[in-house]
Amino acid sequence: MKSCSQCQQQNQDDARFCHQCGGAFAVESREAAAEPESSPAPLPQTDAELLKAFIGPNADRYLETFKKFSGPSGPQFALTWHWPAFIFEPFLWFLYRKMYVYALIYAIGPAMAFYITQDLSADIIWRIIAGASANYIYFWHAKEQLAKIKGERATGGETRQRLLGELGGVQPYVVWVGVGLLVLKIGLVVAMFKDGAPDGPKGPPAKPHPASLTNV
Repeated sequence: MKSCSQCQQQNQDDARFCHQCGGAFAVESREAAAEPESSPAPLPQTDAELLKAFIGPNADRYLETFKKFSGPSGPQFALTWHWPAFIFEPFLWFLYRKMYVYALIYAIGPAMAFYITQDLSADIIWRIIAGASANYIYFWHAKEQLAKIKGERATGGETRQRLLGELGGVQPYVVWVGVGLLVLKIGLVVAMFKDGAPDGPKGPPAKPHPASLTNV
């Protein structure tokens, strides 16, 4: 309960006017009763902070790997290995990390290679390429996207934070899209096997029996 400063009448805590004299309660009393709002988290400022915020999950591991691509004369390729891009479908990982162009390449490339060669080892070759190059591709992807984000510094922190969320991090729900595409890919491979089966009898033609030659 709170008392009115004019007539001393007791009123409810949430009352805005005194129910006896009609006097308005001070707004400051309501604001003082409100809980203080939590201050927003500081925005990343340095290049290292921006890169870590851009990568998101497993940022420390990627940052350690990215050091291998920095040489005295600038960025350079170094052989590293990326197990998720090799073990799982490579295009799923590229989708997960929002590299949509590479996801499309690794979705179509293995299927086309198999269609041309009719050899399942083509998929293994694409996986090996993805495992050996995924870290380096992601390194350049992060550099290019961060250049866009740092170019928006003059527009304020909210724009940078929005771009970090749109361009960086991961896209978990896209994995389900990738799973659907994977099922479609498997269906296409099965259809290729069925359509590519040769017609007619298999194996060399049967030799005529000697008895049948004597009857000619």
